[in-house]
Amino acid sequence: MKRAVYAGSFDPVTNGHLWMIREAVELFDEVVVAIGVNPEKHCTFSVEERAEMLREVTQGLGKMRVEVFENQFLVNYAQSVGANYIVRGIRTASDYEYERTMRYINSDLHPDITTVFLLPPREYAEVSSTMVKGLVGPNGWEKVIRQYVAESVYRKLVALYGTEG
Repeated sequence: MKRAVYAGSFDPVTNGHLWMIREAVELFDEVVVAIGVNPEKHCTFSVEERAEMLREVTQGLGKMRVEVFENQFLVNYAQSVGANYIVRGIRTASDYEYERTMRYINSDLHPDITTVFLLPPREYAEVSSTMVKGLVGPNGWEKVIRQYVAESVYRKLVALYGTEG
């Protein structure tokens, strides 16, 4: 069985994340979408809310499950769930440099786990959770972020930050 882990903070889950998950589901027998908990990082949504959002927006995809991991290296987590692959997205040159380094470190720790890089299409290349949250605030922000997140995530952001005006 080809099992892969796709990990992130998913705070919030974006259309770029969804593209990655859909692609991974097509490539692998099973995908574990893993929410990494980093105590150093301030998140807008709780880990439970992020897991709920992920389950909601991936409903019906099959071949995947949402889990949470903390206080361990991603490659160790991947091994603990029996994954042979780690899926990572590359949007920019700086993503590539960072992910290339992590791929080699992961290989040092577990040479049996392969990192697979996916390049999203142009419409998702600039989309990140940080970017989405950074757009919140100015007049009309709701209309702007709507294109970058699923409808259910959009509603949660509007409920958290204010209503459409």
